[in-house]
Amino acid sequence: MNSKTLTANIGLVLAAWVTSSAALAEDYEDYARVKNVSPQYERINAPRQECSSEYKHGERRNYERTYGGSIVGGIAGAIIGNQVGNGHGKEAATALGAITGAIVGDRLEHNERYDESRGREVRRCRNIDHWESRLTGYRVTYEYAGHTYTNVMPNDPGRELRVRVSVDPY
Repeated sequence: MNSKTLTANIGLVLAAWVTSSAALAEDYEDYARVKNVSPQYERINAPRQECSSEYKHGERRNYERTYGGSIVGGIAGAIIGNQVGNGHGKEAATALGAITGAIVGDRLEHNERYDESRGREVRRCRNIDHWESRLTGYRVTYEYAGHTYTNVMPNDPGRELRVRVSVDPY
């Protein structure tokens, strides 16, 4: 045999083998009977934040007490009170001015440390677990040609399930 004849014979053998293999392998569609369908769930946590507000009024802060405002206010009040009245009235006006000035001076000095007129909002938040069940698919048990199969599918197939059957030589 020469090389051309040998090449032609090999080509014919390969063509016959491919044709016979194709004739033996066959895919087709059929229907299987569904025996059981059960939904499959997954529990997930989707936490959410819950917030509330409180209003605090006149919150006293810890500061060291000073008397500079009272002293300055008392002196200023005494000077102003001394300008009013005459005789014993002048003495009473001086004393009243000193007392009033001391009170006003103290309040002006400590006004930032304690303010009853303005409240402030205090916001508190916390995370709360929120568990949900989500459908992930369906576990389907079906029967075809005397055999039972189980598969997870995205949808409920109903009473019958379309299957692809492939026959290959062993």
